[in-house]
Amino acid sequence: MAASDWAEHTHRVLESSGHRASAPRAAVVAALADTSCGGSARELADRLDADGRRVGLASVYRALELLEELRLVQRVDVGEGAVRYEPSLPDGEHHHHLVCQSCGHVSAFEDPGLERAIQRLAGRVEFAIDAHDVTLRGECPACHAAH
Repeated sequence: MAASDWAEHTHRVLESSGHRASAPRAAVVAALADTSCGGSARELADRLDADGRRVGLASVYRALELLEELRLVQRVDVGEGAVRYEPSLPDGEHHHHLVCQSCGHVSAFEDPGLERAIQRLAGRVEFAIDAHDVTLRGECPACHAAH
C-alpha cells in the first residue's frame, strides 16, 4: 500500500470515528506517511519542524495516542524505553526491526519464512493472533566492526 493510501485511509477512519480534522494531527499523519520505518515522537516533531511545520511535542504525542487507539499506527518498543510509531497498513503489510544496542540505529527487515513460521505457530496455539512484531537486537555492521 502506498503511503498516500495509508494517509487517506487514516483521515477517513478519523472522520468516521468522529474526530475533527486538525492541522497538528494532519501534519503527524503526513510525516508518518512520508517515512519508511516510522519514528519516535521526538523524531516526528523534529522532522515536522525541519519542514517548517511547528507542531509541539505534546500535540505529536496526543496525535500518536489517538492513532494507536484507532489501530492506525503500531507502537514498537525498541528497548531502553525507546518507542517508535509506524503506520498500520489495513492490508496487514508490515516489517520487523533490527536494533543496534550500541548506537541505537533501527533498520527494517522482511522475511517471508518468518511470516510462515508465525502462521504455523498461530495454527498450533489456542490464541487468536491478530498482530505481531519482531525486534532483533544486536550490533549494526559499523559498531560490530569497531570492536
